Formats: sequence, C-alpha cells, structure tokens
Amino acid sequence: MARGLTDPTTSIAKKDRCADLSHRPRVLLGKMGLDGHDRGVKLIARVLRDSGVHVIYSGLWQTPRGLAIGARDEDVDCVAASMMSNSHLVLVPKLLAELRAVGRPDITVNVGGIVPQEDVAALIDCGVARVYHTGTSMEQIVESVRETVRDYRPLAATANPTASLARLISLANAGLLPANTPLRRPACVVGITGAPGAGKSTLVAAMAAEGVRRGERIAVIAFDPMSPITGGALLGDRLRVDFNAVDDNVFYRSLAIVGEDYRSLDQLVELVGAAGYETLIIETVGAGQNDVAIRHHVDRTAVVTVPGMGDSVQMDKAGILEIADLFVANKADHAGEAQLVRELLDVAGGRKIYETIATQGKGIVELYEALLRRA
Repeated sequence: MARGLTDPTTSIAKKDRCADLSHRPRVLLGKMGLDGHDRGVKLIARVLRDSGVHVIYSGLWQTPRGLAIGARDEDVDCVAASMMSNSHLVLVPKLLAELRAVGRPDITVNVGGIVPQEDVAALIDCGVARVYHTGTSMEQIVESVRETVRDYRPLAATANPTASLARLISLANAGLLPANTPLRRPACVVGITGAPGAGKSTLVAAMAAEGVRRGERIAVIAFDPMSPITGGALLGDRLRVDFNAVDDNVFYRSLAIVGEDYRSLDQLVELVGAAGYETLIIETVGAGQNDVAIRHHVDRTAVVTVPGMGDSVQMDKAGILEIADLFVANKADHAGEAQLVRELLDVAGGRKIYETIATQGKGIVELYEALLRRA
C-alpha cells in the first residue's frame, strides 16, 4: 500500500479515539488554488459534522497563508486541504511552511484531490500525514480526522502569542484554563445577534475589514450551533472574511454552542483583552425571540433584522428586540425595507436604526462608528 493511504479496512465503528480527551475533533477544510468547486467538500463537511466532528469551512480559493492563519486561530487538530488544479507539489509545501511561520508546525495536514500516485511519496516526505484520492471512503476521512486529536495542553511559553491565545481559548471553553492565566477585558466588546440568514457574518466581516483599514487589530468570536444528537458542528462563518486582505490583523475564532450556554464566555473575552486586543466582536448563533443572554457579556448589542422577518406584532413580542442598543436593517436593497424600518421605528423608542447592505459595504462605516466606538 502506498505511503499515506489509510487501510481500507478502517471503520468509524472503532472506539472513538477522542472519547477520553478534552475535546471533540476540530478540522479546517480548505480549497487551495484555483479550484472553484465546493460541492464535494460541503458533502464531506456534513458527513464529518454528523460523525461528531467540529468542522471549520474556510471557503474557496484559499492561499496557503490564509489556511495556516485559520488553522492556528481555530486551534484545529487537522487541516484537510484539497486542490484540483495540479498544484499540490507547489501549494502543499507552502502550506506547511506557513504553518511553521505562524507558530503551529505541529498541526496535522491531510491532502486530497487529484494527486498522481507518483507524487504521494513527495508529499509524505515534506510532512503530509495522509493523501487521499477520489476513491477514498467517507469512513477513512472521518477516521483520519479522529486520529489527529490530542489532549489540550498550554503551549510553551515561547510559542507564537496568537497561537497561545487560540489554545487558551480552547482550554477555557473546555473548562481547563490554568488558574494563573492573565485576564483583562478589552475596551470595547460588542454583540451581534439576530435571526438566521440576517447577514450577521457578512456584517461582522465588513466591520472587521473596516477596522483593519483604520489600522486596528480586531478579534471576533463567532458561535454556531452544536448538534444535540452527535455533538458535531459546522462552523462556516469565517469564510465571509477575506483573510488574503486582512491577514492576521483579524483574530477569528469559531466555537460551537448548545442553546445559550455562555458559561465560559467571560473568560474568553478577558483572554482576548489580555492578548492585546481592544476591540472584540461576538457573533451569536441565529437567534429567536428569547435568545437574549448575550447582553450580559457585552458593552453594546446590535440586533440585525432583514425585510420579511415578521410583522409589527412579532416585533412587539418580548425578547430579542428589547436587548438592542441599536438596530441594523440589513439587506436594505431587498423589497420590504421601508416597511421594516417603519416597524422598527414603532419599537425602537429612540434607539438608532442603521440601514446596511453588508455584501456591498454600504452603511458599514456609520455602523462601525456607532457600534465600535470606545466609551
């Protein structure tokens, strides 16, 4: 059997190797180079999620550096990189070099796509753990991610500071933060909440890019739902950020959550502040009428709405609209925007309403200045 290929008898029915460890598997899926097809990787993401894995999907057209930054900030166990443009012998060594440059040479790298058999040995020799071809089974892919899991431990004192922050967030989220860890709250902590599909992630990405344009370093913590059945999660919000443009001036961390279980959030906030970030944006899971706990952890809260979210009776119900310090009427180019703003005016009670088209960057400067000003 060629090096780097998993034994086909491997089965995900084996005892879960991470059962006694401090976290579920975390994998970053990335498409490097000019490959513009994502149907296959999305299928793999769903299978991994349904197998109890926490999957971070970084999107198409990723650079080696962008993937390395994502792997470090997300503190993943494994990077699963795919490419279809016959560029594996160029891009994969660059990815491994970038992982070393950002302080995480220990992260496992698996490679898939159209890889000629004669190139497998070269990829393994440069540091790749597994090479998968188009005939690889889903069971093999799941097992290859599971076998990369190692128990969380603090990184060495000489480690890259951002890598150390990412690991400390992992430890805190697992309830394992060392007692003597420095903590400090950032100057500005804001929460972005609203219904699923309102465009929260795109708004966060646009505001982060605006902060970088102003010479600031921005931190983002984005929550997505965790399956109550498998414990898996699909964490796809970071793909809205163009890391090819912002590089590592934006620290972006995705976390899975059940309901509104923010028990570790105050520690996470203070870890970010202690790492030198003065601005932190927290994006909640797509919220319903009673998802209001985020207001206890932030300085200001923006509730994102879109045309068609419901009539004025829905808006008058107690819950999420009450916690807003300001409202965002996103997708302002959609039909029904004027009606949405009128209905928000009925419940706003003097609170500001900002109209935005996040995909076009419209209204972002005004929202940034209103929401991210430092008191």
